[in-house]
Amino acid sequence: MTKVTLGSTGITVNKNGFGALPIQRISVEDAGKLLRKAYDNGINFFDTARSYTDSELKIGEALSDVRENIIIATKTPSKTVEGFWNDLDTSLRLLKTDYIDIYQFHNPGFCPKPGDGTGLYEAMLEAKAQGKIRHIGITNHLLNVAKEAVESGLYETLQFPFSYLAGEQDKELVELCKEKNMGFICMKALAGGLITHSDAAYAYLAQFDNVVPIWGVQRENELDEFISYNDNPPSLSEDMKAFIEKEKTELSGDFCRGCGYCMPCPKGIQINQAARMSQMIRRAPSAGWLSEYWQIEMARTEECINCGACTKKCPYHLNTPALLKKNYEDYKTFLG
Repeated sequence: MTKVTLGSTGITVNKNGFGALPIQRISVEDAGKLLRKAYDNGINFFDTARSYTDSELKIGEALSDVRENIIIATKTPSKTVEGFWNDLDTSLRLLKTDYIDIYQFHNPGFCPKPGDGTGLYEAMLEAKAQGKIRHIGITNHLLNVAKEAVESGLYETLQFPFSYLAGEQDKELVELCKEKNMGFICMKALAGGLITHSDAAYAYLAQFDNVVPIWGVQRENELDEFISYNDNPPSLSEDMKAFIEKEKTELSGDFCRGCGYCMPCPKGIQINQAARMSQMIRRAPSAGWLSEYWQIEMARTEECINCGACTKKCPYHLNTPALLKKNYEDYKTFLG
């Protein structure tokens, strides 16, 4: 069983982390069975968020009796100090615990720092002093914010998208974390569902000894795949490398990370959501994305004038207008 230490936290966990976003889509009973099976088979790192509806509740129900044997990471999206404390207290209550191992700012558009006027980082420090959290982390989709967080020395972990579809700038970020002794938690290791061969995804990430992937799991057969890698990890053979290169050629153009560099759109299209709607609607509860609000927002994609502004600003060189069209066509199939 491969273990990874999350930088200066000293936390050592199974290379397979459990990403709890998808368990929003299943019942408390089914989620409990998955979570317990994961734990019984050596998975000891569980990542969730205040924004993931009832995910925290499900973890609390399933694993509170083994709390001392697991590592829990959760997140706050709040931009105010009051909201920060409300989120933290709610998470503690739902998770049935009196401390969070890693508490993370959830994808902020800036890097919270002491004295920046928001009071958010100071709240983190106070929560740590009170014993409610043990380590301070941040998650992000913006490369510049992520780099700033790593360079600041203020954070103990970074959660960032990383997979074999990643670019060189993403690999450099992983290496920077290693250099700074900062834990790297890998989200979107399956590229939001674009990667369907988990063995290839695992083998690729196994090269990076400081990376803990959190696999989004909502079905038992998915969990069984990752459990099998505990004792029989896939190897990065020459055949596997060739397969990954083929996948990169075929899929890289379709992977929108939702980073927001493309915004704003002159036609008011929410590009950073609309260009990855197919991923979102399949991985999170679909009802929210099929609401009247999002039907209107997705229909805006038909107003795209192909001005090219978003394509020029995309750090991943995606054909964004084509992605908007493709995602809207897919979206309409869910509407019936």
